[in-house]
Amino acid sequence: MRYVMFVCGDPDHSPADAAAAPAVEDWFNYANERNQYVQGVRLEDVDQARTVRVRDGELLVTDGPYAEAKEWIAGFGILECATFEEAIELARRNPMAWEGRIELRPIHSMGGPGDEWAKRQLRR
Repeated sequence: MRYVMFVCGDPDHSPADAAAAPAVEDWFNYANERNQYVQGVRLEDVDQARTVRVRDGELLVTDGPYAEAKEWIAGFGILECATFEEAIELARRNPMAWEGRIELRPIHSMGGPGDEWAKRQLRR
């Protein structure tokens, strides 16, 4: 099963949390040894973000992320794990679990109209 791991920055961590965090290289080594890391993307800072909406036919573009929060999504990774528990164990070892937050979600589907799940839905 594939999981997306949202890596979120969070200013509420303590210096002790940051000091206890493992090196990110150690996390990559651990994940790659188990063939659980599929890919990842690191995002630019939130000041580079734009939110796009269409309301009543009008395009609305605003600066920054839509969510009003002090946390921000710094990037994401795609994990391949047999169980949610394995994904949790892998996320627990990521340094951002100490210095930020990790959100895990099972992936519903990857791709667009060529996705097998999407094709089945269109045939219904």
